[in-house]
Amino acid sequence: MHALDIIIRKRNGEKLTRREIEFFVNGYTREEIADYQAAAFLMAVYFRGMDDDETLWLTEAMLHSGDVVDLSCIPGVKTDKHSTGGVGDKTTLVVGPVVAACGVPVAKMSGRGLGHTGGTIDKLESIPGFRTNLTAQEFTDNVREIGLSVAGQTGNLAPADKKLYALRDVTGTIENISLIAASIMSKKLACGADAIVLDVKTGSGAFMKTVDQARKLAEKMVAIGRGAGKKVTALITEMDRPLGLAIGNALEVSESLEVLKGQGPADLKEVCIELAANMLMLGGKGDLDHCRKMALQAISDGSALQKFTRMIQRQGGDPAVAEDPLRLPQASVQAEWTADSTGYIHLMQAEKLGMASLALGAGRKTKNDAIDPSAGIVLKKKPGDRVEAGEPLAVLHTSDKSRIEAAIEILKGSLQIGNEKPEEKPLILATI
Repeated sequence: MHALDIIIRKRNGEKLTRREIEFFVNGYTREEIADYQAAAFLMAVYFRGMDDDETLWLTEAMLHSGDVVDLSCIPGVKTDKHSTGGVGDKTTLVVGPVVAACGVPVAKMSGRGLGHTGGTIDKLESIPGFRTNLTAQEFTDNVREIGLSVAGQTGNLAPADKKLYALRDVTGTIENISLIAASIMSKKLACGADAIVLDVKTGSGAFMKTVDQARKLAEKMVAIGRGAGKKVTALITEMDRPLGLAIGNALEVSESLEVLKGQGPADLKEVCIELAANMLMLGGKGDLDHCRKMALQAISDGSALQKFTRMIQRQGGDPAVAEDPLRLPQASVQAEWTADSTGYIHLMQAEKLGMASLALGAGRKTKNDAIDPSAGIVLKKKPGDRVEAGEPLAVLHTSDKSRIEAAIEILKGSLQIGNEKPEEKPLILATI
């Protein structure tokens, strides 16, 4: 078997075998196949595509290229969730504790943010002392003993995906549904959970800009997960507007704590309850309606907040943050962004708001950039709200006053105001 033959077969639109895909992925991971041949293979896949079988085989080859977390020592159905990324998307910080409080273990490995979308690990690390670089033993011990752990991905989790993704990034082969789905699911499956709920975002603040794109990705990922013997459900959720009011690491932790206390923005709570209910259903807790009630009860009785507090303490963080969010990093500089005209907000582009938050120091443009954990934006208004000229739309937070002007300039292009109140859009667009 030769790499060139595999490249030519895919270039010609032929279906590859499991053995051919494994040979190519393993060879590239071991550096027996050169970058230029892997680039040619990726381009052939980009143009010719992969069917469900090929996509599953690619996923499994990348999955087995490194460590696979063993959660068999933990009783019950182990669950995980994954979001394709958005602005203000702090759902894991609410959903994980809620599901764990209802008796279903949550074992989640997350990544860092890059560009305008935030990373769960960055948010958690804004909690003083919180550790995300756990050993595999620490991770499984936490899940077994308190039912919940959120940690950074290990260095040897799906190494083939890391290599192939880096090559896709510089060869113009990122935007292919099979390659995207295999990349996401190889890492999710390597984390060892029995059941996975996927939150596929769509809109201006998401990677998938249209509902059709999001649906295709969701269907492909669900097919991969079920083909690998896992329980998988995908929700397609709206990301034309930020989720909640807070954008930025410590600010999002604070807002998540509000939701866990039964307060916080209604849109964030709605999405979190739906995600949690689906995880509980896959975990064997009953039908969806019953699981929604369970999730709401975990918030109202305080057990979800208690679970989050225990995770913070278990992973070295300051548990007092749960009762006093002012112990989180606080920005030394705050400035208002105000409306230029009067009317109803028709559009508040999530991507622009994410980029403004990045400009304030809340995100990174390259993997090595430092993050200001206190930086970000707290919205005072959302789409559908009425606003008067000169009224505050948001408060900008940063530790560097010089960043304010650039952020305001980005925000100017994010808003559309009209005379009539716009029609309210649903947050949850489909379930697959």
